[in-house]
Amino acid sequence: MTDRLYFTDAYLTAFEGTVESVEGTRVRLNKTAFYPTSGGQQFDLGTLGGVRVVEVIDEDAGIMHLLESAPSFAVGATVKGAVDWKRRFDHMQQHTGQHLLSALFEDLLKAKTASVHFGADSATVDIEVESVTRTEAIRIETRANQIVAENRAVSVAFEDAATASGLRKPSDRTGEIRIVSIAEIDRSACGGTHVRATGEIGGVLIRKLEKYKKQTRVEFICGARAIARARADYEALTGIAAVLSTGIDEVPTLVASQNESLRAMESEKRKLVESLAAYRAREHYDATAPSAADVRWIVVSAAPEELRALATAITSLPKAAFIGSCESPNTIVFAASEDSGLNAGALLKPALAAHGGRGGGNQKVAQGTAPDATALRAIVAILTG
Repeated sequence: MTDRLYFTDAYLTAFEGTVESVEGTRVRLNKTAFYPTSGGQQFDLGTLGGVRVVEVIDEDAGIMHLLESAPSFAVGATVKGAVDWKRRFDHMQQHTGQHLLSALFEDLLKAKTASVHFGADSATVDIEVESVTRTEAIRIETRANQIVAENRAVSVAFEDAATASGLRKPSDRTGEIRIVSIAEIDRSACGGTHVRATGEIGGVLIRKLEKYKKQTRVEFICGARAIARARADYEALTGIAAVLSTGIDEVPTLVASQNESLRAMESEKRKLVESLAAYRAREHYDATAPSAADVRWIVVSAAPEELRALATAITSLPKAAFIGSCESPNTIVFAASEDSGLNAGALLKPALAAHGGRGGGNQKVAQGTAPDATALRAIVAILTG
């Protein structure tokens, strides 16, 4: 089995190991500082014998390093490994930050951690509670950053699973287990890489809360990620403020006000569209002669946003059928008044299918799309028969 150097020294980035196997681009050493994907934490990157390491996998035989290309060294050779420190330290910040947050969610909300995931841009922890309020999240974030400022020690110890006590979550392993502790805050069985003290976590920022399978998924970032995200948010906010010709602090109030005005205008627009549609519906209706079945078939082309309004207005009139279409995008709306004796959905669906279109609807109103303008015109032709 591979000697896992990161178990005892997460800050070790340069080491030498003896090659035990080489299978194409897959290399196993007698010892390594490279962390493999495990426990939700992503693998390390770096170089091995001067060749770039692109993935690290934990297998039964030991830790396998996947290289960018086949190495020149062979079994028995001693090779130098170099771990990408920027990536490693970022993972350490996120992982210790997760331990801190999990401990606080359990301590302050009695919410246990169900699972964790560390992504390239953010990390998540799923906690066993259906909802977390914004106030509760801010309270936990504030407490986490207080503990970061206190720079509490983070230590690693190896204990027998049968006698290890005080763990946040009981371990299902037997024999010796690795325990990561945050002084007076947390003790957890964990094989990941961690910082030496909470001060090295850097800022802790909770970004998002969402319900997930009767749990709450908490998205967070720590350290350099939090600074980078704060900078990106600030630049975005500055850009918005510039467009609105206002200061950053006034953006929320101004946006809320403009959003309210936009809603009022949209409501007024809908009323105007409906009023115009009613006028045009009566105009089309009066200009259309009834068919032999005493139904007035009104066929028009209109903008997409007008089709539904026209359909509603025309079918409110007696014995009327409406076929409205537009070619950008290729859309058709077919509607029929209740006393027309027509079933819009039943008539439109086969016409669409015959020309590669998709859609459907009910007896009164149906809608669909066509693959191109030629197919659209053919569908209209079927309906107008």
